[in-house]
Amino acid sequence: MRIILVGDSTVAVKSGWGPGFCADVVPDVTCLDMAKGGRSSSSYRAEGSWAQVLEQLKNKSNFKDTYVLIQFGHNDQPGKPGRSTDLATEFPANMRRYVQDVKAAGAKPVLVTPLTRRSFQNGKVKDDLGPWAAATKKVGTEEDVPVLDLNADSIAAVNKMGPVEANTLAMAPPPPAVAEAAVNGNSIPAPKAPATETNTPAGNSGSGVPPNSVVERKGAAAPAFDYTHLGPKGSAFFGRMVANELMKAVPDLRPYIKPDVL
Repeated sequence: MRIILVGDSTVAVKSGWGPGFCADVVPDVTCLDMAKGGRSSSSYRAEGSWAQVLEQLKNKSNFKDTYVLIQFGHNDQPGKPGRSTDLATEFPANMRRYVQDVKAAGAKPVLVTPLTRRSFQNGKVKDDLGPWAAATKKVGTEEDVPVLDLNADSIAAVNKMGPVEANTLAMAPPPPAVAEAAVNGNSIPAPKAPATETNTPAGNSGSGVPPNSVVERKGAAAPAFDYTHLGPKGSAFFGRMVANELMKAVPDLRPYIKPDVL
């Protein structure tokens, strides 16, 4: 059995839920995290990353089945030159094409709605990725493929834990001012992390991207506090959430996922 993860930095190694998820599959499963930071549903394909996934799918001989989990949305939002996609047309078309490519390659696609940002206002998570989650679910229904509603489940979980605990899921501890605001149920803009690669321009304050979110550069996320990326604790928490969702959506995979001991 093989599971391949596709998406942006909220899925990727060192910054997303992918490593936590891969830790939750049994040793007999090959779990490949092929997500890349800063990519959208458009740029992941345009830059050749999707071609690498398709190349992997050509090797079928050693695997009973291959499942491909696909999550985009963060970098499809407005204000990200070279990455933003039109929500009504381009984004669903891109997601549908991924699904169809996986099917054509003889593998099994699973769509994942985008992981929430952990930004609060008056004690509640700001749901700024809902439209992309809805579009993902619609494609899943139309293409008759499983959808893991990570967006809804992660919002519920983060709301339950509150901003102080949610801040512990980040890549680094919150600065003092951020920690103080969290006690009062709010998130203030986090200090900007240094870019790891600057090939793609960052967004701007008038872009429609929420002010407390991080405009992700191309490449791996820098190890600094923000409300988007995950440290080891966050990766383990949300990776387990994805594993639990996958067992419900695809019962055939239950034997390949470790029991939830959290």
